[in-house]
Amino acid sequence: MAEWADLGVTADPGRVHTEGRMVRATLEDARDRVADLFGVRPRQVVLTSGGTEAVNSAVWGVLAGEPRVPVACAAVEHSAVREASARHGTIVEVDVDGRGRITGAAVGEAIERSAVVHGRTPVLVHCQVANHEVGTLQDVTGVVDRCREAGVPVHVDAVAAAGHVPLDLEALGADLVSVSSHKMGGPAGMGALIVRRGLRIDPLLVGGEQERGRRAGLEDVAAAVGFGAAAAALAEPGRIGAEAAAAHEATGRLLDAALSVDGVLPYGDVTDRVPHIVCLGVTGVEAEPVVLGLDQAGVAVHSGSSCSSESLEPSPVLLAMGVDGERSLRLSVGWSTTDADVDAFVGAFADVVARLRDLRG
Repeated sequence: MAEWADLGVTADPGRVHTEGRMVRATLEDARDRVADLFGVRPRQVVLTSGGTEAVNSAVWGVLAGEPRVPVACAAVEHSAVREASARHGTIVEVDVDGRGRITGAAVGEAIERSAVVHGRTPVLVHCQVANHEVGTLQDVTGVVDRCREAGVPVHVDAVAAAGHVPLDLEALGADLVSVSSHKMGGPAGMGALIVRRGLRIDPLLVGGEQERGRRAGLEDVAAAVGFGAAAAALAEPGRIGAEAAAAHEATGRLLDAALSVDGVLPYGDVTDRVPHIVCLGVTGVEAEPVVLGLDQAGVAVHSGSSCSSESLEPSPVLLAMGVDGERSLRLSVGWSTTDADVDAFVGAFADVVARLRDLRG
């Protein structure tokens, strides 16, 4: 890897000349590191431009040539999962509880309902490892086991969880798993679809034989190297546990400060969640003014999910949970978050909410 970087080689890794072979070795080293982090073989890792492409590749790979077939999917799934499934298939809803949790039993009921309504079981079931908006950890093992019993393929969206909780994907046994580099500290614009051994899927992108014929197009080697470096760092013994502990402490402080303000309540599961995400409801004011008020105080938060910043629609995740979808704040921390960042929120939040409520009279 050092020799490639030192020489500044940017050759096509599909070529057989010296430069091409050097870049191929670098690319495969990065793939090995990603595979090691998730407990799979390198051949199972298909590099993509990010989590969104990985999700779309999973859906297309299963549904290609079978239009309008049933796909079991909860309303709390990411919009990439929902919209790709709706474009190519017909969604069979999976029920969730008030914390946004999907259970194996709920998936089993959806599979049975699909057989009655559509005359066949779903061709694909989706289940996220953790919710991208409220942080709730899902019973993904139970869902995969239920799908195995029913003989239905399952796609797991691990984008919000990868790098934040340990994931042994070989032991999990899902057919397809989507991950994203930037969610775990690597470069943006890079991700992977991890394919169960022996499973063949149709490629979303065609026109070349890259990624063993599963994703056409010249690979982004520089981004792949960054992805591999992040994966290698997270694979160090105790690294994920240490980062998770620090993130839990930081989000715990955020929660304590926020919940000390009247009319603020937590959404999702505040204990069984990924360590880096918490979600709040703030009664009496809409989310956007709170976001802007905190921004003026030097604190960056978000309303709703990470994919809906340009939408004025209420959060579909919160609506599915039966709570107010227009007054949510999503707080997240990362490896670069400092105590000073948390202190800034603690010092600003109550004042921002109080000012906004006073303006409403």
